[in-house]
Amino acid sequence: MGLLPNVAADLNVSIPQAGQLITGYALGVAVGAPILTVFTHKIPQKKLLVLLMCIFILGNALSVIAPTYGLLISARILTAFAHGTFLGVGSILATKLVTPDRRAGAVSVVLAGLTIANIIGVPFGTFIGQQLGWRSSFGAITILGIISLLGIIRFIPVIPQGPPANLGQQFRNLIRPQVLLVLLIGAMGCGSLFAVFTYITPLLVDISGFAEQSVTWILVLFGFGVTLGNMVGGRLADWKLMPSLIVNFAILAVLLAVLTLTLHHPVLAVITIFLWGVAAFGIMPGLQIRIMNMTREAPLLATTSSHSAFNLGNAAGAYIGGFAITHTGLISVPLYAAVIAALGLVGLLFSLLMHDRKASPEGADVMHQASVY
Repeated sequence: MGLLPNVAADLNVSIPQAGQLITGYALGVAVGAPILTVFTHKIPQKKLLVLLMCIFILGNALSVIAPTYGLLISARILTAFAHGTFLGVGSILATKLVTPDRRAGAVSVVLAGLTIANIIGVPFGTFIGQQLGWRSSFGAITILGIISLLGIIRFIPVIPQGPPANLGQQFRNLIRPQVLLVLLIGAMGCGSLFAVFTYITPLLVDISGFAEQSVTWILVLFGFGVTLGNMVGGRLADWKLMPSLIVNFAILAVLLAVLTLTLHHPVLAVITIFLWGVAAFGIMPGLQIRIMNMTREAPLLATTSSHSAFNLGNAAGAYIGGFAITHTGLISVPLYAAVIAALGLVGLLFSLLMHDRKASPEGADVMHQASVY
């Protein structure tokens, strides 16, 4: 995001065209994750991680040398294809390396890579690109990919796994209403995040009155918030999965609504943004574990599809935020995001009710059922 002007100037395209590199990547994750999973589901998981990291390295290396805009966006889409499947396989492997009561915490460690990127990767990558040219940022990512590949080969154990589920079984697991509902809830969570995050700079500059150079440090603080939320969310999900998700979504909706008011007060705005980061990423480990619990027979397609849903939520959230700016003004963006989060909360409650009816036709207490799983 921080390098779009540099890319646009170097390749002689407009800023909106350069922005399609981000959209193309997100759509590449959304479409590529389930497709790649279908074609690689018989490959042992460690070998699959190695293959996916090789795709990641190749895509970023091609981005370094891509001479035209068309080749660059093709390289970005190639890289995106590895994204969702890698996180899906990594999440499943992580849960096998720990005791059952620490599964959500293990997933949160895997997802911590995404949150740490907000603290280190985004500002550092932008700095490298601004000082040495945007291609150098992709060069640095390629080197990190090689280091990651060596780490996978050296440290990830080969874990015995049963025969792969056939594709029909995997798809039947994926299209069950309960699973689709949780995927939709995940998309709403990410949609509420990106509705605001996409336009965080104009919100902080035009409404809160911050200087543009101050936004970077506020985003670093936000990054600390999402990292904390991810780790705490994992622990809470291991403790009480559904109750923690329901409370987290409720807090998220309230914080986004409050942000509409606190944006007018710089100190309160920064505090709210930090807390929003905690709540926004606190839901991620629990949602991933929820999906894995519901698709135990063939979890890989479901877990990779969750990242597809998350990225579709990212794209939809950015669109809704733009719609809000056009029709009701910049200050209304957090309120739209709060509504999206509230819809996610409604979806969670409905999911809990669906589970309760299936588990206890006679009508057991809903919150008792939530405490069980």
